[in-house]
Amino acid sequence: MKTIALITDFGNKDYFVGVLKGVIKKINPEVEILDISNDIPSYNILSASFVIEKSFKYFPAETIFLVVVDPGVGSERKILLVTYNEKCRVRSCFLHTYNS
Repeated sequence: MKTIALITDFGNKDYFVGVLKGVIKKINPEVEILDISNDIPSYNILSASFVIEKSFKYFPAETIFLVVVDPGVGSERKILLVTYNEKCRVRSCFLHTYNS
């Protein structure tokens, strides 16, 4: 089973995290979705990078880390995909909007 780990600045007071999870499950009902943090300070990419650095090594190989810390979420901005390889195999994938 594939795992998607969420790191967002959405907060937990409204529907945004739930809608994101619903969209993911609609695309792939078998995926496991785990919340690392949805309380990153708004637009604080450095805070999100700290959370990633401290947590990613504890997740299964091939986990997809979806990072949404961006003032233009839902826009036409490009997506940045970074892979972390270990022993010539993809260990983890990180997705984030391309903020230049």
